[in-house]
Amino acid sequence: MLTLVTGSRGRVGSALVTLLHRDGHGVRAGSRNPGELPLPGGVPSVLCDLGDPGTFAAALEGVDAVFLYAEPSHVDEFLTAAQTAGVAHIVLLSSSSVLDPDPGANPIAASHHAVEQALIASPLTTTLLRPGAFAGNAYQWSESIRSGRPVELPYPNSGTSPIDEADIAEAARAVLTDIRLRGTAYHLTGPESLTAAEQVGLLAAASGSSAAFRTVSRAAWKDAVSPFVPEEIAEGLLDHWAATDGAAAEVTGETEKLTGRPARTFAAWAADHAAAFRA
Repeated sequence: MLTLVTGSRGRVGSALVTLLHRDGHGVRAGSRNPGELPLPGGVPSVLCDLGDPGTFAAALEGVDAVFLYAEPSHVDEFLTAAQTAGVAHIVLLSSSSVLDPDPGANPIAASHHAVEQALIASPLTTTLLRPGAFAGNAYQWSESIRSGRPVELPYPNSGTSPIDEADIAEAARAVLTDIRLRGTAYHLTGPESLTAAEQVGLLAAASGSSAAFRTVSRAAWKDAVSPFVPEEIAEGLLDHWAATDGAAAEVTGETEKLTGRPARTFAAWAADHAAAFRA
């Protein structure tokens, strides 16, 4: 069986390529810049730009399964090309944000929801992975923690159950290689609910930093991130944090169900990546 991994430059995609190759499964790494991928020896790369339907046919030739990122712009063309190529199974990296009561109104959930709906309507066997917040989202605080400055949080008591991207890759490997796990949706979380403030504390402790946090207004936070976060995305994040302020995040057993072991803790992630937060 040959699996095409789209988005192979990302943390989840790159880890999945390595896992599949290590275990002896056929894998092809897709990216809009395939020549720049740091791949294990023997793994072929291919141009696969989910924003360019002209790249789909060649990337999918001979492919049995696909690990797909949630890019809605040309999903119908991608699914048509996948059916033509004889693809039997697609695993979508979606988001737990689609579980919101009205995902179409949430700018973060909307793109994932649109791709999910297209896949559900297609004849292809589809498995949906719906992780919550990635542990790697904490990199946004790295500059402040390295310099010992307070991390600015608009809702420091907002709860999430951050999941290590390595666990998402292992879950994807499981559903791609075990036919018994296909054709359903999995809500993936880390093993515990943590507030944003608690995550900052764990990162500071792991890196030996004196950094703490300070609470800022919605407007101040949105202004600070405006150079690199679109306004509608910033508003979506702020609304989500406001809705979860003071509430524990859901913790599921789906990650352990797929990987066969407990999900990695955020403290372990912080220890493994402490160098990025150390002065």
